[in-house]
Amino acid sequence: MDTGSIGTPQQLRDPDYMPPFAKAVPLGIQHVLAMFVSNVTPAIIVAGAAGFGFGSNSPDFPELLYMIQMSMLFAGIATLMQTIGVGPVGARLPIVQGTSFAFIPIMIPLVAGKGVDGLAAMFGGILIGGLFHAALGTVIGKIRFALPPLVTGLVVMMIGLALVKVGIQYAAGGVPKIGTPEYGNLHSWSAALVVVFVTLGFKFFTKGMLSVSAVLIGILAGYVFALLTGLLSFESVSGSWQGAASFALPQPFKYGFEFSLAAIIGFCLMAFVSAVETVGDVSGITKGGAGREATDAEISGATFADGVGSAVAGIFGGLPNTSFSQNVGLIAMTGIMSRHVVTIGGLFLILCGLVPKVGAVIRTVPIEVLGGGVIVMFGMVVAAGISMLSDVDWNKRNMVIFAISLSVGLGLQLEPGAVQHLPETLRVLMTSGLLPAALIAIVLNLVLPEPLVPEATEEISGGMAHTETAST
Repeated sequence: MDTGSIGTPQQLRDPDYMPPFAKAVPLGIQHVLAMFVSNVTPAIIVAGAAGFGFGSNSPDFPELLYMIQMSMLFAGIATLMQTIGVGPVGARLPIVQGTSFAFIPIMIPLVAGKGVDGLAAMFGGILIGGLFHAALGTVIGKIRFALPPLVTGLVVMMIGLALVKVGIQYAAGGVPKIGTPEYGNLHSWSAALVVVFVTLGFKFFTKGMLSVSAVLIGILAGYVFALLTGLLSFESVSGSWQGAASFALPQPFKYGFEFSLAAIIGFCLMAFVSAVETVGDVSGITKGGAGREATDAEISGATFADGVGSAVAGIFGGLPNTSFSQNVGLIAMTGIMSRHVVTIGGLFLILCGLVPKVGAVIRTVPIEVLGGGVIVMFGMVVAAGISMLSDVDWNKRNMVIFAISLSVGLGLQLEPGAVQHLPETLRVLMTSGLLPAALIAIVLNLVLPEPLVPEATEEISGGMAHTETAST
């Protein structure tokens, strides 16, 4: 990208610089394209888990359109909180906010099979969790010690592992088809594989915006493939478009409001992880775009905006928001640090959120096509967690912490019936897998001595400690 026509090197590193409007608009839309698919996917997954998602034939299926609409609207509003700021809220940096994947393992057990009736408790948890998240802005610097790369890397990896099953189910035809001859047929998998291969091609064999938007381009290619092969009909697309309103405002407490202890605890605990993720994104933006460390005011402001944005979204039927890491990479790639560019992207998201016809088109994407994109995205979440774990000093102490946390967390995800006799609140929290893994890792990291003596892991590691000592 020729940045010389946009501004001087000094201007490009200044968050308050406004590039020429004709260049700022496409740059802002570029940020939206980079995160668009990831932003609406959580709403689609939650609706599917609740029972009114793609292919469900549920009378509540139109509610998915509203949830997609809210995903775009409140991602845009939360982005403006970050870029423009309101008092202490907002980092006033080019931070793009979007619906967070991190909370999906918490939301799925809360709504599983309950339809729209399961949403009241979830949105109650989002509201309270968002307020708690905002409160973390006052102490975020003091709690970072409890979340080293061993903990955060494990949690991010667990998020991805909790979701990869969803990608395979979508690619094979969706949950409603499980147990039928249509599930996993060649037609379904071919659509998903088109998305995967096109995404890989654009990601690794193109540059600039084509590479950044590889997942979106892959889904568009899969969409065309679905139309050409009869997986999706032109009539269903036109019908969805014509049946959607041209403009609609959000409705407060559309799905009711319910205090659920499991939801509140789950969202509050995950707020810690999301807050630390945002700290990393803020640091990445200031280092990659301006070549400096983030200030305390920027870190606390970003955390405030995370929480307030999530709480407001919960009131109107939106899911929790967080900073989007892919846009941090986009800033490093373009070298343009202007927060006003991202403000334009936020306004574009708000416009999409107020026009239900946009969501109506998204709703027509075949679940198999979405599955191809989700396989890539959730696999990348796992890879990101592994990348964070590469910074860990893998001594025997840290290996034991990781092993126990992963075994319990992943085991409870795979076998939820193991805790069927627990009270409902604890059962929901435990079967997420994510929270028990995170809590075990945090507690063990705080209480186990450093370093752990070799004798303590001799039996646990099956003799590997002895072999390691002998080899050295």
